Amino acid sequence: MNDATVVRAVDARKAYDGTVALDGVSLDVREGEVFGLIGPNGAGKTTLVRALTGTASAEGTLELFGMPAGDSDRSRVGLLPQEFAPPARLTARELVAYYGGLYDESRPVDDVLADVGLADDADTWYETLSGGQKRRACVATALVNDPDVLFLDEPTTGIDPAGRRALWDLLESLADGGVTVFLTSHSMDEVERLSDRVGLLRGGELVAVGTPAELVAEHGGPARLVVAGPDATAGAAPLREAGFAVEVGADELVLGDVAPADLADAVTALADAGVAYESLTWTEPTLEDVYLRLTGESFEGAFTPGASAVEGADAAGRASGAGDSSDGDATGPAAATEVDR
Repeated sequence: MNDATVVRAVDARKAYDGTVALDGVSLDVREGEVFGLIGPNGAGKTTLVRALTGTASAEGTLELFGMPAGDSDRSRVGLLPQEFAPPARLTARELVAYYGGLYDESRPVDDVLADVGLADDADTWYETLSGGQKRRACVATALVNDPDVLFLDEPTTGIDPAGRRALWDLLESLADGGVTVFLTSHSMDEVERLSDRVGLLRGGELVAVGTPAELVAEHGGPARLVVAGPDATAGAAPLREAGFAVEVGADELVLGDVAPADLADAVTALADAGVAYESLTWTEPTLEDVYLRLTGESFEGAFTPGASAVEGADAAGRASGAGDSSDGDATGPAAATEVDR
């Protein structure tokens, strides 16, 4: 990765019939960088991708390779939209060959199909491929022109875990070779593994930007212990008397800033008070916690212990964060230590 800016937005704005989709978004992405964009549904992620690729108009400055996005060299850009429905009666090979034929130069079709794991299904009609295979075929159409910048809107939707990891390896290899990747995803594992930096879009505003580690340090909050079970909330008073900061959620308690050495004291306080519970879960902050605190909702498809107590409780923090700058491996969310009872 070097300092050359490939993707740039300055004060990007877009509204549809009075609804604000982008509200002053500014960002830059460097050559060879993987930039992950996360945010709730309706935050403006797809609108921003379309504006940056010149496929939709927006106010402000939107550039690729130092040129207005709409005037950039299309042969240098690979784009996988969130919704993509190619002709059903083309084989995977025919589909990729068709898109390769749109450029003066393109990669060998069989090489691209092998990269996305479709070498053995190259002559299968698109309509008879599985959901994950269809998505991989669509990814192949974005790679066939050997792009310098790759925009991927939910690239691994429907792909099985092994296929996801293979595609992640491919994207990491492309970035190592200097390809810039702009990624939106509803897989936090994907975002944390691939992204050099992450931007969080909420209500059309880019409210936080940084490396995953920087965002966790600034917005993730302290380590916490979650006490869960139908009768768990009865433990709030004895735990507070024992010196713990306690938030009460739906059938759970969240104890903030709890070190591993404090777990025994918490268990003792609950036992002495005769409080029954089903589980204790100790977690360190992750990017999912950042998402929860800045949006007030859990990341799609993710289970976040203690979310019912944290959700919506950090409005002040979300407001102050607006000044920054819309298918798991070991780099996924930090491990939670859980004791079932």
